[in-house]
Amino acid sequence: MYIIVDDRESVANSYVGGLVREGVSSIGFSSGEFWDWLQSASESDLAAVDAFILGDCDARGSLPRAMRKRSSAPIIAVSGQKMLKNTLELFESGVDDVVHVPVHLREILARTAAIARRRVGELPRPCETRIQVFFNGRDPEIAGHALTLPRRELRILEYMVSNHGKWITKTQIFNAVYGIFESTFDESVIESHVSKLRKKLRDRLGFDAIVARRYVGYRLDIPAGETLDEPMQELDEVGILLNRAHAVSAAYPAGN
Repeated sequence: MYIIVDDRESVANSYVGGLVREGVSSIGFSSGEFWDWLQSASESDLAAVDAFILGDCDARGSLPRAMRKRSSAPIIAVSGQKMLKNTLELFESGVDDVVHVPVHLREILARTAAIARRRVGELPRPCETRIQVFFNGRDPEIAGHALTLPRRELRILEYMVSNHGKWITKTQIFNAVYGIFESTFDESVIESHVSKLRKKLRDRLGFDAIVARRYVGYRLDIPAGETLDEPMQELDEVGILLNRAHAVSAAYPAGN
């Protein structure tokens, strides 16, 4: 889940709408609303946050350090002022990256994935030798061939790859896919999504990559010996290639 903090309601709503179209759950807050939420949020709610997008707000200089005290999720500042002084001030405030509008949301997703990847180390996890997941809306690849997935199944696969080898509960997956503020759907919908994803992976891999255990949850489990001939591209490089291949003038917030 992405959290957008911007005192301009229309701008925050534009980012939320754009992220939802990319299959990523998100919610927008004004800086005041976000302060209140940050102080009272539970550890499980904070664990569901993939990244914070920090827009234009009065407290932008102090918010990043407050965020970091409670969460290790990447903090991306979006700035409309492409000036060195402004950029340096944002980095000094504690953000992980600064992007300047216009910017496509897929670039923000790729940057977020690159930051998260660097934090856990550059060595690929065992599953990445068979499944390439790009964390930016692009279809994953298995053995070099694209696997087209509905957006929610893709989001589940991304979350499982990020937690490869760990047991994750249905609630954790639901929060990652639908967001912690979703009340329209019931958690049981995850069972259907995982079942369909599990079958597609089994058909392509030849074995069950997703292990399910009642009352425990799900685990993505791919043996380390299951390797490809060609190594996975670094996410930083993938992001650069995507930006070149998908050069679009439309930016958020300014339509699709």
